[in-house]
Amino acid sequence: MRCGITNLASCIPEKIYEFIINLLNAPIQPLLTFIESLLTDPVNLTPFISLWAIMLYIISLFYGLLMLYSGFNFMLSGHDVVKRTKAKEWFKNILIMVVLVQASYFLYELVVDIGSLLSAGIIGLIDSHFFLITLDNLANIGLQFFFTFFYVLTLLFTILFLTFRYIIIAFGVVFIPIGIFFYFIPPLKNYGKLIINFLGTSIFLGFFISVILLVSSKLLDIALFRNFKILVMISAFSLANLFMLYFMFFSAIKSALSTAGKTSASITSVIKYFG
Repeated sequence: MRCGITNLASCIPEKIYEFIINLLNAPIQPLLTFIESLLTDPVNLTPFISLWAIMLYIISLFYGLLMLYSGFNFMLSGHDVVKRTKAKEWFKNILIMVVLVQASYFLYELVVDIGSLLSAGIIGLIDSHFFLITLDNLANIGLQFFFTFFYVLTLLFTILFLTFRYIIIAFGVVFIPIGIFFYFIPPLKNYGKLIINFLGTSIFLGFFISVILLVSSKLLDIALFRNFKILVMISAFSLANLFMLYFMFFSAIKSALSTAGKTSASITSVIKYFG
């Protein structure tokens, strides 16, 4: 609305209102933009392609040894059907492993892009005003003035966790060939599953966080929650932070300890397998 002599009475309060809203949202808008970028933009893997190539070169040194081992097993199996079957299965797994390891960068990049597209699709369904301070009723005015600092603090924690997730996914392109390689080596299979599951969880965490934010925004359609918007926003991002904290830290540690236990317990069966 343009201000003029004829509408000063209504224009001045509106401009004051807009000034207050912009003042409150000034520190929030950049944080929200950064969070959206971390959730929806594909992780840039290009800086790590040289490290991926080095890792690929190191792993490829074992291809010949594994195939040689498989060939010896097949030749020494004689007429033993069980050993011949194991040797053939081992050789088949080596071929599958070689193909997957060599294509790991492109497969990983594809999965990362899919995860980002899913997150972007969900974020696009959320009303952008849900994340901003809006002084739309008396109940919200007092609560939003009081809790704005806590809201900004919660957003900063969200950025911290999402940045850590971004780093994990970016470095993951170096570790994904290791995970695939380990997965096809019986003594190391559990470690391979751990690496692949952890990276997959980190990639698709963005989608589940977006779902949490979408569901929280829909709560404002209910009159009871509409009067406590700032609390709903803080709760939404706090839940997202706890979700990331659990799956990126506690769940990973628990899986690592479980994997170590399974590996030590299966040493005997692995020796029998190779025998």
